[in-house]
Amino acid sequence: MLRGLFFTLLCTGFSLSGKTQEKRYSFTESKMGSPFTIIMYAEDSMQATELARQSFSLVDSFNNIFSDYLRDSELMLLNNAAGSATHKLSPALMEILVLSKNGFDKSSGAFDITIGPLVKLWRKARKENRFPDKGKIDSVKKITGFNKLHIDTVNKTATLSSPGMSIDLGGIAKGWIAQKIIDFLSSRKITSALADAGGDIVMSAAAPGTNGWSIGINVPENKEEILQKQLLLQNKSVATSGDVYQFMEKDGKKYSHITDPRTGYGVSYQRNVTVIANDGATADWLATACSILPLKKAKKLARKMSAELLIANIKKGKIIFYATKGFADHWK
Repeated sequence: MLRGLFFTLLCTGFSLSGKTQEKRYSFTESKMGSPFTIIMYAEDSMQATELARQSFSLVDSFNNIFSDYLRDSELMLLNNAAGSATHKLSPALMEILVLSKNGFDKSSGAFDITIGPLVKLWRKARKENRFPDKGKIDSVKKITGFNKLHIDTVNKTATLSSPGMSIDLGGIAKGWIAQKIIDFLSSRKITSALADAGGDIVMSAAAPGTNGWSIGINVPENKEEILQKQLLLQNKSVATSGDVYQFMEKDGKKYSHITDPRTGYGVSYQRNVTVIANDGATADWLATACSILPLKKAKKLARKMSAELLIANIKKGKIIFYATKGFADHWK
């Protein structure tokens, strides 16, 4: 369930307070197919470098659990056991599956990690530039559905009941991991930090001498230009979803890479979604769900999850914005 990522982290304007010895340090490595950036305020470079090393090692350990590209990841072992065996879960995989079930229930099925077979179908279709026929989509859709994933929270196991099933955590894992990195740094007394997992951003307190972290949102359908307004955030998570990077067209109609689990097709309207939430996993899955749900239901879901939502729709070449009431409070 790979999503388009549209954030620009505005790294200028982070002034330092005269009352602190902390300095700004930034580290970026390629993780999970995209740049993973960690910014922190620490007392010295040795401390920051060591904490960054430990943080990236933690990212790798989670990727070895959640990846659907690594053959020996725990997720792949679970997927490979579909229809034949029960899999014993690590604490991390158990936690993210339970969170995903909550997202599925809260979103009325708009967010569904069991769409792995559909994700693979559309991934192959984009690669080959060949739109799949309805019969193939309907056939693949039959082996999806959260009712076919059985999670036993007592014995810490999970079972995929249908052969060919597979879980895809692309709509929640990066936000979850970014949150874990901020939690880890907080446990090491780093009070001002930001983790950007390829566009899923989680941050702790504001940098010294500032009122928050400045985040720019790209203009819909534009990879380079950002909106004039910027977000100013601290102790929040933010995620954006849209189709500027991955989509297919058929008969003049654009289908996003964001697949609606209920239809088996990518959503066909041009919409960018930005979510501000209290934790990374919630921001991540909400951005996907609110890309699929009708506007009123998306706003209602955001309010239910104590999140703020901005939706940018493109109609006849014009950008129309819809937002929850509290979103404006976060503009810089």
